[in-house]
Amino acid sequence: MTDSRVWKLPETAPDPAALAAAWGRVIENGLAALQAGATPATSLAFDPAAPARAMADFTAQLWSNPLALLQASQAAASEWMELWGAAARRGAGQAVEPVIAPERGDRRFNDPAWSEEPVFDYLKQAYLLAARQATDLVAKADGIDEATRTRAEFYTQAWLAALSPANFAFTNPEAIRRAIETGSISLLSGLANLLADAATEAKLPVRRASAGFALGKDLAATPGSVVFQNELMQLIQYAPATETVFRRPLLYVPPLVNKYYLLDLQPKSSLIRWLVEQGHTLFVISWINPGPELADKGLDDYLAEGPLAALDAIAKATGEKAVDLFGFCMGGTLAAMATARAAPGRVASLTTIGSMFDFANMGQWATFREPAQLEAMERHLEARGIMAAHELQTLFSVVRANDLIWSSVVSHYLLDQEAPPSDILHWFADGANIPRAFLLDWAKRILVANELTRPGALAFDTPAMVISLKDDHVSAWQATYDGAKLLGGQTRFLLGGSGHNAGVINPPSANRHGYWTNDAMPAAAEQWLEGATRHEGSWWPEWQAWLVRDGAAKVKARKPKNEIEPAPGSYVRMR
Repeated sequence: MTDSRVWKLPETAPDPAALAAAWGRVIENGLAALQAGATPATSLAFDPAAPARAMADFTAQLWSNPLALLQASQAAASEWMELWGAAARRGAGQAVEPVIAPERGDRRFNDPAWSEEPVFDYLKQAYLLAARQATDLVAKADGIDEATRTRAEFYTQAWLAALSPANFAFTNPEAIRRAIETGSISLLSGLANLLADAATEAKLPVRRASAGFALGKDLAATPGSVVFQNELMQLIQYAPATETVFRRPLLYVPPLVNKYYLLDLQPKSSLIRWLVEQGHTLFVISWINPGPELADKGLDDYLAEGPLAALDAIAKATGEKAVDLFGFCMGGTLAAMATARAAPGRVASLTTIGSMFDFANMGQWATFREPAQLEAMERHLEARGIMAAHELQTLFSVVRANDLIWSSVVSHYLLDQEAPPSDILHWFADGANIPRAFLLDWAKRILVANELTRPGALAFDTPAMVISLKDDHVSAWQATYDGAKLLGGQTRFLLGGSGHNAGVINPPSANRHGYWTNDAMPAAAEQWLEGATRHEGSWWPEWQAWLVRDGAAKVKARKPKNEIEPAPGSYVRMR
């Protein structure tokens, strides 16, 4: 059993050689960080004044109702008196119940000392209480316009995540204990890790794990061939795993932000491998990782040279003009736009997963739709030609800061511990650039003008299944439900469990997460959920049955022809 005492003295002195090596790494990485910082960025992809402006606007509106602010202050003071009283009673040796506890799933305070040691228990509860009060004040204050509230909520959550006592060496009991045990070597090594990350272009905590993954071997390993390519994408056709296959081919359109192989991680969790094993002739678009030379490639170019070009290539490869089309996240939005532009009969069915069409309700992401933010982004794109992968990764990391930033700060900087290998986090770190023209088109036409809500923008008769994820932090399921009503054909909505990425990786063998179905499409998303039936296990078989609902005609298995190179191809390996 682990001894959770914080102040236990070390049994031996630190190894002098290890101590010297740790100091050597600190000096070496410190020099690298200084060298990296000597060349300032020519432009920023965001507006650095946005947080201060958001909080100033919120504060000004908050003071318009001083009585409500006084009542909130009085309620907060009462809660603090309760916490101080409980801490005093515990200090006197009495058993007391906690005033506030971490929410389920909050792993920051798992170490036993956070509950067993009175000082750290107080630090934990004081932080949680202050965080709840700040969150409630922003969420419930009267007289705040929604745009201001959304921005204030986003930055408040970001600051609260950063200020957790678990993030600091002298207020984290596990870090203190490990520093004592190692004679400070853990903190020196952690400082060396921090300086090494400061020398990178992203300046984010780099996830350190002893075991790596190799594309084509551990990940993206489903057998297949690149059978077509152009400036923007390679088209992969997967080798059949059955003697006969469904007549209609299946095409996957991934988002541009990350590589396609979220759906082809390790074989046991690969949706791509599973679809091939069900008897589909599966084609997948693998987008290029563009450099500044492709800066002028816009949204219309990506549609024409992406899914629309893929439909033509599939027709030549299989002789079938009708294709089942599906996409994830932004890829699903592109797939819907391609369906609206394709000739009648080319798309037999459309499936979107975690994709939005109506961007009126973007939740916390609306923070980045603020005019000053868009102006900063445009200046940056004009200077660089692309939005770099690490800049996009920073954006997504800030939104999930506790999981994607601060957990690594604790493990790598405070504890000097390697993270366990994770295929999904390896994929997340393997990002891609986006060209200037595409991102400006997307921001101005899709996010701001909300072009897809205009009459006729998504007018087609193609049957569609809109799949969303209940805990999706990128595409809130209520917003995707509202967007599903824009599709012109017969539309079915399915709600899977878990979040934006993990909810997609849901093989039937895992038997987890569950999903909801409801053939009706009432006006409000919550009405749909009230009338929905919950099912155990994976939504994959439910979707598979819908894909082949109209006959499931089969032909002899199709092997890839005219191979350019083996899957996963060269575009996915581009850095």
